Amino acid sequence: MNRFVNTAMIAALTGVTLMGTAGVVHAETISMAVTDVKGLEELRRDWGDFRDVLESRSGLEVEFASVSSRTAAAELLKSERVDFVLTGPAEYVVMRQQTGAEPVIGFSRPDYFSGVIVMADSGITSVDDLEGRKIAVDSIGSTSGHLGPLQALADYGLDPQEDLDIVHVSPKVGFESLKRGDVAAWGTNYESDYIYLRNNDDSSELGEFRTIARGPDLPNDVLLAGAHVNNDVIDSFTTTVTEHSDALVDAIVPDDGMGENRKYEGMQFLANIKDSDYDYARKAYGTIGYPQYNQFVGD
Repeated sequence: MNRFVNTAMIAALTGVTLMGTAGVVHAETISMAVTDVKGLEELRRDWGDFRDVLESRSGLEVEFASVSSRTAAAELLKSERVDFVLTGPAEYVVMRQQTGAEPVIGFSRPDYFSGVIVMADSGITSVDDLEGRKIAVDSIGSTSGHLGPLQALADYGLDPQEDLDIVHVSPKVGFESLKRGDVAAWGTNYESDYIYLRNNDDSSELGEFRTIARGPDLPNDVLLAGAHVNNDVIDSFTTTVTEHSDALVDAIVPDDGMGENRKYEGMQFLANIKDSDYDYARKAYGTIGYPQYNQFVGD
């Protein structure tokens, strides 16, 4: 699932190198970054198997390099020092706005939506009951933990900027804060944070929690290509992923169900994604007060 063009990679920032598949006359080096992985060692650990399968099935040569932030990834795209970036929906719409990058492959994640959770004995039974109350959400700029929950509440009729007292915490802290009663509700990624933490919490019963709001399935994580990347390279890359999707998915998802990539359990590659698929993320930026979605919030 990668194709990359660049011979010399900026060691601390850049990403992946690939050589051309069938139909590409000249082998090309391609660079790729993954925005939610910090450090080259982590990239090799989480994405090394993927790279190996990609190389063996496509004839591409793949190099990894890390980015220190979403902003660093966007700067590398603009300067044509990285060719492909794997990122989330909220990051994509900003990178698209800043760099003109194109969506190439979607990473469809099952149960990828945001939920707003309360304690079942709290007396809170509807979104209207949250008006004026404190709600915990995840880190600023998170698609499923920040933008998604607040957009879901807006869809139910609340104005998050006016009607709520919002605090930003990690998922674990949000979960514990909800149990202690420090917040009235917790908005987060439903499956990979709420269900995971709830099901692995020995001190609570499943029935102690209630979901009072659920957003729609969110746009997919996306591999995007810089505006400078040749269409033949993009097409060749897409063909490789399409023809060898099962092997590449198996290489991404960890056998032990742990680590960052556990969120991709049950995923599927989508080759027919388009920019308009990400309009819900754009709408959410407007809801939190960034209607131009031209900068990363929280950076």
